[in-house]
Amino acid sequence: MFEWEGGPALVQTVDFFTPIVDDPYIYGQIAAANSLSDVYAMGGRPLTALAIAGFPKSGLDHESIAQIFKGGFDVLREAGVALLGGHTVQDEEIKFGYAVTGAVDPKRMLTNSGAQPGDALILTKALGTGVVGTAIKFGRAKQSLVDAATLSMRTLNRAAAEALTAVSGVHACTDITGFGFIGHASEMAAGSNVTLNIRASDIPVFDGVLEIARKNQSGGMTANRDHFADGVDFAKGIPTEWEDLLFDPQTSGGLLISLEQIQADFALQTLTAAGVPAARIGSVAPRGAKLLNIR
Repeated sequence: MFEWEGGPALVQTVDFFTPIVDDPYIYGQIAAANSLSDVYAMGGRPLTALAIAGFPKSGLDHESIAQIFKGGFDVLREAGVALLGGHTVQDEEIKFGYAVTGAVDPKRMLTNSGAQPGDALILTKALGTGVVGTAIKFGRAKQSLVDAATLSMRTLNRAAAEALTAVSGVHACTDITGFGFIGHASEMAAGSNVTLNIRASDIPVFDGVLEIARKNQSGGMTANRDHFADGVDFAKGIPTEWEDLLFDPQTSGGLLISLEQIQADFALQTLTAAGVPAARIGSVAPRGAKLLNIR
C-alpha cells in the first residue's frame, strides 16, 4: 500500500498463469478475475490494469491470442477497470495476466492479519478448481463440473467485496488462490497469532469434485501439503479427499473473511442478497498448538 496525503491509498498487485481451460476466451476471463482478486480482498477498488502475456513464436493462431485478450478485456470492463496497455514476450509456454492498480481507504483497508479470537469465518466460493483444472487436461471431468468451476473462476469477487462494505466488524480478509485453502488460512492464522477452527463439512465444494480428487492431484497440491501440513490438526475420520481439496491450489477462488461473531448472520444475508454463495465455515480461537484445527 502507498498512502497519498489527503486521499485514498494506492494498492498494486500482479498475477499471471498458464492456461487452466481449453477455451482461450474463458482463459482470458479467468486470468482477469484472478488478477483483480487481491484488490477486492484488501477492500479496494481496482482502477487500471496492464496486460502481461507470453506466447510461443509458432503453434498458436492469432485468433486464439485475440480471444484471450478479449476475454480479459471483457472482465476488466465488467469491473470498471481501464486497460492502459501491457507487455508481451515470446515464451514457449502460454502465460497471461495483469498488473492491477487500485484505490483503498487506508482506514478501511483489510489484511490477512487482523483475525481476532471469537470471530466467525466465512468463505465465498466453492473449492476444487485445481482438481478440475487437472482433470480437464486428461478429459476426466464431467461437463457439468467443468461448467460450474469455470463459472466460479470467471466470477469477480467484486460483489462480495462491495457487500462487505455494509458489514461492520470485519477484521481480516484474504482471497484463496495458489496456496489453497489451508495455505491462505494458515497465513491468516499466523499473521493474526490465532488458531482457526474449521468445520470441513461446512466448506462448499463443487458437486462431484470429491469423487475425482484422488486421481487429479496437481504438483501444487503436493507442494502445499509439504509446506503447510505441519501447522494443521486434522480430526480422525476426515476423508482423504477432503484433505486433498483443502490443499488444492485454487485459481480465482473466493474470499475468506474473519469478522465479529455477532455480525456473521447479517454478513451472510448481505452476501446472499448480492448473489454471493457464501458459507459460514468456522471460528477463530486464541493461538493453540496448531494454526488450523480441521474438524
